[in-house]
Amino acid sequence: MRRTALLAASAALVAGVLARPADAAPSAPAAFVHPGVTVSKGQLDFTRSKVNAGAQPWKSALDRMTASKYADLNRTPKPRAVVECGSYSNPNLGCTDEREDAIAAYTHALAWYITRDERHARKAIELMDAWSAVIRDHTNSNAPLQAGWAGSSWPRAAEIIKHTYTGTWANSGRFATMLRTVYLPEIISGSHSNGNWELSMMEAAVGISVFLEDKASYDKAMAKFRTRTAAYVYLESDGALPKTVPSQNLDTREKIVKYWQGQTTFVNGLSQETCRDFTHTGYGLSAISHVAETSRIQGQDLYGTDVGERLRHGLGFHARYQLGAGAEGWLCGGSLKLGLGPVSEVGHNALANRLGHAMTNTGTLTLRGRPAGSNNLFVAWETLTHGDNPA
Repeated sequence: MRRTALLAASAALVAGVLARPADAAPSAPAAFVHPGVTVSKGQLDFTRSKVNAGAQPWKSALDRMTASKYADLNRTPKPRAVVECGSYSNPNLGCTDEREDAIAAYTHALAWYITRDERHARKAIELMDAWSAVIRDHTNSNAPLQAGWAGSSWPRAAEIIKHTYTGTWANSGRFATMLRTVYLPEIISGSHSNGNWELSMMEAAVGISVFLEDKASYDKAMAKFRTRTAAYVYLESDGALPKTVPSQNLDTREKIVKYWQGQTTFVNGLSQETCRDFTHTGYGLSAISHVAETSRIQGQDLYGTDVGERLRHGLGFHARYQLGAGAEGWLCGGSLKLGLGPVSEVGHNALANRLGHAMTNTGTLTLRGRPAGSNNLFVAWETLTHGDNPA
């Protein structure tokens, strides 16, 4: 009798967790703000003023960016009609080339805006034009993630060039068609893989939707983002078990624990991928910060919602261990795979600097990593764009 009652209570608990939806997704703005993907014109102007004054950390951040391979004015784009990416990019038929050309386009767009050297604007356009003239599809098992990674960088570059460069970009319409027909269909329906996949895919979908001024896609992507964020970073207010994405049918405690890499103890800030490794967790946290930043620029600030709370606790939890704290026995069997990456600047600036939250561990980790570089996938130069940036 007692066992029956316990099973019933457990089932009710799981049902309750599954039944609680994420907060209502925000609607697209009445009019999109441009440039408005991850970084705004106000943020760019602040950075430019600091660089021109020789102020730190912005000057050293620009120096690191312009010394990188991504800022090379002699870079030759390597577009492909079909980019084929298997698990862990094996096979890698254009995967690295596509991601790095997209980061390079964003790098040159930033360099153009901050230095006003038109050669950088023209190089960004050359990279975007080369790919929009050729690419038609992504294939193999990592296709959605690959499209999410490259598709996160392309609209950042395009937003800056289209809305700040006064020169000619004759093929901007073709580039928009590429985003709409090649990237958006690959990512907009989401993923049931580990959570960093869907978060990166929704980052790309949100950014593409801003560039295309596509309100329907923006709303769809943002709704998936809110649901996935709630299922990616645990808060004690969620209850005894983490929230889930209903369509994944994680309808028992056993299924949830397995999906959370075998972790059975849940605390504020724990991620669905913490016990996998910190590198993939960093991808997820970074994507959360990027979407929250884009949403803020577009007029709806998610940092004051559960999204901000999950990001704040997620960064703080992982920063503590990345800084050297040993893993307790209840956490991932007492063994962690570190490597969070350069992912804390955007969230720290929003939550600590703008909102005033105490984020000691995140702040220490952020300062230690300055000037932040690139993870060579979809994160790039965030000390330059967001470090202590009040705009």
